[in-house]
Amino acid sequence: MLEVEVPRIPAPRLVVVQGILGGVTVLNFLPPAVSTAHSAVGQTFFCIAVAIAVFTGRKWVEEAPPPIADNGHPKVLVLCLYSIAILYLQLVLGGMFRHHGMSWWPHVVNAVAVSMILTWTAVRALIEFPRVQAVRRPAALLLFTLMVQLLLGFAAFLTRVVWTGTEANDPMVISTVAHTSVGALLLAVTAVLTIQVWRNVAATQKQEVPEVRPATA
Repeated sequence: MLEVEVPRIPAPRLVVVQGILGGVTVLNFLPPAVSTAHSAVGQTFFCIAVAIAVFTGRKWVEEAPPPIADNGHPKVLVLCLYSIAILYLQLVLGGMFRHHGMSWWPHVVNAVAVSMILTWTAVRALIEFPRVQAVRRPAALLLFTLMVQLLLGFAAFLTRVVWTGTEANDPMVISTVAHTSVGALLLAVTAVLTIQVWRNVAATQKQEVPEVRPATA
């Protein structure tokens, strides 16, 4: 029987933290900081659930792919980590804006940086490793999800900021919920891409040093 080592992930602890944050959020009538933390922990738990599905999948268990070298700069894995970091920053900015803790412009300005870094990451992954299916698929899905998220973000901005007086209307609620949900999916896809790059791509390429022979007279 094949034994597979699955990374330990503190999912039960996050459930407890999420429950506590949810209770504090309700009891204190949606304070911006606590509500934003509640949203961030919820999306983190979603990413963990997706990661568990990847770690316990048949391909992860049965296949042991040889690592492929990444000779680019910066490394694709580094770009993936940058992408996750800036997505978390965007998650915090969006939560603070949604719960009236700050203005809309930091979230919108950071969306430009998010788009650039995620596009850079996905394109680099597709160019460098076009034959690695485990990397190519989440990279392509990342680009598609990013485009959908930008469209939903524009719709949410229109209904919440530009078209004032529609805060309780259906278009604002639907666009905001869809934007938040696809944002969670975008973070999860980025996490999957990071996991697959970490597994399939080596950080450096070992090159043989040519043997130097002494010159003969």
